[in-house]
Amino acid sequence: MAKILRCKDAGFDCGEEVRGQTEEEVLQKAAEHAKKVHNVDVTPAMAAQVRSLIKDE
Repeated sequence: MAKILRCKDAGFDCGEEVRGQTEEEVLQKAAEHAKKVHNVDVTPAMAAQVRSLIKDE
């Protein structure tokens, strides 16, 4: 089952939706998006919080 993370669920005013087959894939793509679009470096603590926001699609 595919996984999804909505950027707005992480507190950003952003319509991006990151999808992947695994939580790890979603986290990797989300970290790339956060760096490129929001100029945010994802810390391990932040990644742990974001992981809880990933849903089954």
